Amino acid sequence: MIEKINAPENVVAFRAIGEVTAHDYKTVIAPAIDQLVSKINKINFLFLIDTNLENFTLTSWLEDAFIGIKNFTKWNRAAIVTDSENAISFTNGFSYIAPGEFRGFKKDSFDEALQWVQGK
Repeated sequence: MIEKINAPENVVAFRAIGEVTAHDYKTVIAPAIDQLVSKINKINFLFLIDTNLENFTLTSWLEDAFIGIKNFTKWNRAAIVTDSENAISFTNGFSYIAPGEFRGFKKDSFDEALQWVQGK
């Protein structure tokens, strides 16, 4: 499940818990991103992964990729917050191949991640 979490007006923020499906991306993440893009024409995104990566279905990863490609030029800052070293490394490397800045943070650095993604 993905739930929207409170964040500053220039940020969309989410928390993944339990099983994550494509439906979560379509009904929670995509509409919030569309709304933010219509408001500020860029995406500042924070995603707290509070579940094992194995709990993401294959179709959820495909939907994640679709949302990323659909908004390819709109990404400004994206923070992925997790204790998975692999996910943090992947996120940090993503800045080299995509527009915008992408950074991985450990869960105990959530506040730092939120400040960074909002531009502070």
